[in-house]
Parts: sequence; structure tokens; C-alpha cells
Amino acid sequence: MSYIVSTRHVTKVFKGKEVVSDVSMNIPEGQIYGFLGPNGAGKTTFMKMLLNLVKPTSGEIELFGERLTPSSVELFKRIGSIIEYPIFYDKLTAQDNLELHCEYMGLYNPKAISDALELVKLTSVDGKAVGEFSLGMKQRLGMARAIVTKPELLILDEPINGLDPAGIKDFRDLFQMLSQEYRMTLFISSHLLSEIEQVADTIGIIQNGIFKEEVSMNDLKKRSSDYIEIVTPDCRKAVFILENNLKIKNFKVIGDHTIRIYQAGISQPEVSKSLILNDIAIESIHQKRTSLEEYFIDQTGGGEKYA
Repeated sequence: MSYIVSTRHVTKVFKGKEVVSDVSMNIPEGQIYGFLGPNGAGKTTFMKMLLNLVKPTSGEIELFGERLTPSSVELFKRIGSIIEYPIFYDKLTAQDNLELHCEYMGLYNPKAISDALELVKLTSVDGKAVGEFSLGMKQRLGMARAIVTKPELLILDEPINGLDPAGIKDFRDLFQMLSQEYRMTLFISSHLLSEIEQVADTIGIIQNGIFKEEVSMNDLKKRSSDYIEIVTPDCRKAVFILENNLKIKNFKVIGDHTIRIYQAGISQPEVSKSLILNDIAIESIHQKRTSLEEYFIDQTGGGEKYA
């Protein structure tokens, strides 16, 4: 398998503290790679190291099979990126900003600019200064700037920030199109786990600077388990019935009102019938499958906001 990005034991120390610790990662060519972790986990710092904006304290980074060094320049002509909040010349138009970027990148193709603006659905802003744009419009312009040169690798740090639901769907469709039709490789960090779940081929999880796991979504789906989730105000009584009447041992109580049954061979109608016959109120009962969010919380210990 060909890897567009490959890192070995990458570490970054700030003021005596390791903010990224011993990260070894492989991003396959043509895939969408979701990068997940709680706030302050080291995601942005790691992405900046890939772009030579921050130098690793130790470890090696390879892009397109070439080792990244402080003097690497040509490699970045093959990369588009959004890191943190995209910055523009606010008094210029979207077209003007993209023209400056293309000139800097050595691309002289006016059609590429109009194509990029069309892909991000930002075509009705002629003559409008970027300073008048909403946050979502600036995010779209940031994406247009990242893709205007048709890069082989896109590094996107929270690209969905500031978008409304329609904008999020537009970007989701765009990510899939860029991967499938243009064969771009996308490396995306996001706090919207449900969105990453819909587009990613592989995910990597980082916490406190430590790379926890790298797993393909196909493998993750194979690990996922079906379960029955019950919401009831009579949780203690329901647990008694499950254990003593239905002989269920493999279950988990979450909070004061939710029970998840993981035991094979037990059906939802069977559980419902037993609880109802024992006068236990059921607010809801559903057959479910473990989601990426649940897997992520399990890997990071839960209780933290992720971003």
C-alpha cells in the first residue's frame, strides 16, 4: 500500500512538556483519514508539523515518500490546507484572494478559481469584500483556496466549523467527491464524530498527545456490536427482572435510566414482554449498533469534550 503521509515516533516538546508524543501514523493514498481527539490533544500541533509550520522535537515525517526537512519546499505545491481559522485579505474579494494565492503557488489558470468557488457553492459574491463574509462563507472560501490548485493531499483542521447543517452536508459530499473523483487524500480533524463516521476510510485517535489507535472504518464496523437499549424510570427493578427472569448477564447500566443489553440470543420483543408483564414502565426500547462516538469515548475514557 502506498502512503501519502507516514510518521515515525514524532514528538513535540513545548516548555518541557510533550504536547505530541511518539506518534507513528500512516495515511494511505486516496483515502479520507479522520483525526479525532479531545480539546488540547495535540491535533493542530501535529498537523502544523506536517506542514513545516512547527518543527518536531524528534521523529521523522515522510510526505509522498520523501523525508520532510526544514528546507523542504517543493512538496508543499502538492498540498492544500486549512489550519485553525482561515485568514484572508478582508478588503479584497474572494476572487482576488484566490488569484493572489494561485500566483503565490505558481498557478495561472482563471478557470481553476471559478471551478473552486463553484465546488464550494460560493458563486454569488462577486464584488463583495471578504470582510463582509459570514464565518460559514469564510470557511467555504478557505476550502476553495485549499483545493484550487488540485492538490494531491488536503490537510483540513476543523473544516466544518461555522457551517450550518446544509453547509456541513455540502462539505461532506465535497470530501467524498474529491476522494473518489480526484483521488485526493484527505486528512481531516473534526469534533463532529457523526460526520467523520460518514466519510472516513480510516480514523486515528489521539489523547493528551499520545496516539491511541489507528483503525480502518471497515475493521471498526466488524468490531461493532449490536445491543438493545432500554430507557426506563424503574432501572433497578428492570435490572432485577433481566437478571432473574431472563437470566441476562451481559448488560450495562448507564446513568439512572438507561440499560444496554449486549447478550446474544435475546430479542427485543422478549425483553419488552418480560418488563411489561412485571409492570415496569418503558420510555423507549431500541435495537442499536455501537457508533464511532461510543467507540471514541471508550478509547479516550469519556467525560471530555472532543474537538
